[in-house]
Amino acid sequence: MPTFPQYLTKDQEKELRDIANSIVAPGKGILAADESTGSIGKRLASINVENTEENRRRYRELLFTADACVSENIGGVIMFHETFYQKSKDGTPFVKILQDRGILPGIKVDKGVVPLAGTDNECTTQGLDGLSERCAQYKKDGAQFAKWRCVLKI
Repeated sequence: MPTFPQYLTKDQEKELRDIANSIVAPGKGILAADESTGSIGKRLASINVENTEENRRRYRELLFTADACVSENIGGVIMFHETFYQKSKDGTPFVKILQDRGILPGIKVDKGVVPLAGTDNECTTQGLDGLSERCAQYKKDGAQFAKWRCVLKI
């Protein structure tokens, strides 16, 4: 039987298991609110709203402060860097709003997709440089999980 090195302590394993179980508890899932500035700009443009940081903040505030029953169905929210550090109009950080509702805050940690040189229209994901430090800071600031996106063309 193969053996594997122990990378996590027993406490870290329990923390990881608890986080995963909380996110996917029966009837719950993840809300992806991690659109980049450009992607959310397309959504806002479709309703004739200017793509400003304040308008993006207000849009996300609507999501995070909707009726409390949303916490019955959302176990975690993935946020974009800008959103992770934003606050509601009363000054409450979005991370705290989610935590107070029993929703785990998460963070998108990749830095986007770029064309991969020397290929036929393939792309690669940026962001491995500094990833450990960014993750440590996000964890310190309240993130309980992270998302890394990698696009593959088949």
